[in-house]
Amino acid sequence: MKTIYYSILGLLTLVLATSCSDYLENTPNAVLEENELINPDNIDGFVTAAYAALGNDHYDSPFSLWPYGNVRSDDAYKGGSGPNDIQVFHFFEVSNNIRTDFGELDRFWYNSYIAISRVNKALNALDQIDKSDYPLKDVRIAEMHFLRGHFYFMLKEMFKYVPYITEDIPIEEYGNISNRELSNDGLWEAIAQDFESAAENLPANQDQVGRVNSAAAYAYLAKVRLYQAYEQDENNNVVNINQEKLQEVIQATDEVVGKYQLEDDFGFNFLPGSYQNGSESVFSIQFSNNDNTLHGRLNYSDVLSTPQGLGCCDFQKPSQNLVNAFKTNSDGLPLLDDFNDSDLDYNNLNATTVDPRLYHTVAIPGLPYKYNNSYIYQESWNRSPSTYGFYASLKENVSPDCDCFVNIDPFYGNSKNRIEIRYADVLLMRAEALIELGRHKEALPLVNQIRQRAGQSTTLINGYANNTQVALYEDGVNCNWTQDFARKAMRFERRLEFAMEGNRFFDLVRWGVADEVLNKYYEGEKEKRVYYEEAHFDPNLEEYCPIPLAQINFSRNVYKQNTGY
Repeated sequence: MKTIYYSILGLLTLVLATSCSDYLENTPNAVLEENELINPDNIDGFVTAAYAALGNDHYDSPFSLWPYGNVRSDDAYKGGSGPNDIQVFHFFEVSNNIRTDFGELDRFWYNSYIAISRVNKALNALDQIDKSDYPLKDVRIAEMHFLRGHFYFMLKEMFKYVPYITEDIPIEEYGNISNRELSNDGLWEAIAQDFESAAENLPANQDQVGRVNSAAAYAYLAKVRLYQAYEQDENNNVVNINQEKLQEVIQATDEVVGKYQLEDDFGFNFLPGSYQNGSESVFSIQFSNNDNTLHGRLNYSDVLSTPQGLGCCDFQKPSQNLVNAFKTNSDGLPLLDDFNDSDLDYNNLNATTVDPRLYHTVAIPGLPYKYNNSYIYQESWNRSPSTYGFYASLKENVSPDCDCFVNIDPFYGNSKNRIEIRYADVLLMRAEALIELGRHKEALPLVNQIRQRAGQSTTLINGYANNTQVALYEDGVNCNWTQDFARKAMRFERRLEFAMEGNRFFDLVRWGVADEVLNKYYEGEKEKRVYYEEAHFDPNLEEYCPIPLAQINFSRNVYKQNTGY
């Protein structure tokens, strides 16, 4: 997309030489009108700018949602130098003192709507191009609907009620669009319509890596329908599980099942280079380095999670509760009810059998960091061990030997892609819908697909992980696969499979159990971490973030605050 330049000297000369009316009737020199840019040669610039917005975030307003999906849940501690280091995220960790004036929330909101504005700009431009001049018009429009759905989905799970602005709304009307213009279900439906439109018009395959396809749109549509199925009242209580929406989850996943496959090893999903955009990656954010820019297109969302021993700044630390969740019993099944009765001791790992996914998710002292024997993860690599313990997050990080590991002083970033939707998610979303439909027997093989792959995920950790054991669920043999048991097993499986990927808190809110799970978690953590003493999750309030006060003021109170704030 070409840059528009203004010739100040030319403008000054024009003002002096002409009357005001003459000036207003003439186009200034060296200025490109927007309609001059909207032509087949330039249209891809609008589309590329919209795609680029996927990575236009910052570590304190990250699109990876690590503070809100991981730290806000029972999966992770905030990390850093202590509770005052990005204190806003500390408040979310302990569900305390969450205020409407947090700048981090305002920046997230702002960046998301900048991205949506790029999408709408692209859609407006595409609408003005004739398909005979630009044969890819319908495909590019579908891609833009997908991207818009993605950004609105993030806003929706963060804030519940947001203004829904499309390319059809004139700019002068933006200030009149309330965040309550659509109901909770109505907003979900609007987002679903974007993905439905994308799914119907996208090809099965794209020539260029990174462009979305029809299966990705159906997978995201399934995700929206699953969230929509758990109907909430104004106070965020789940009051009904909509069976029709669950059936739509089944229908959407029908379009994806069989078109992707699980990686042979769970850990392959989180490696750079040739492993990126692999068989399990349904939708990934593309990053790069060595691309003739200063640092490359790095994943700025997650730069803070590099251990202090390798760079900076040791944020997003796996919780002891999460580590304990990977323990297995003598039969190789998860300890669904009593996993947290005792802590896994990393100094005596062989005393307990564990799910191999532990070693792909959590860096443990004394073991190779990111499978690299040249870098043994040390207790000394932790910045504040007395506060946050000795674990570090692995999935978003890379080996220091990788040329994708980039010094952006004082931080170290990396250019490894971030998978937003994995095929494993498609299978477990389908399993969840089947279970809630009372078809839990059909869900059993889907959950077992995930567990079977977990059990065989030892390729990268062979030689130091000698205590792994995973078994499949066998109805009537090692479990009674009732609907209640299936629900508990599936939800536990989601935690193990997607730990530290930004999903956990939003899963708890969808299921309507955030209050129950987090307050139980806080009670256990108070015995280990002093800063949890005042932690308490307030139901009917803290399921969602407050609408940023700056945005309410900017809208002149057109936007309405969420209940309770």
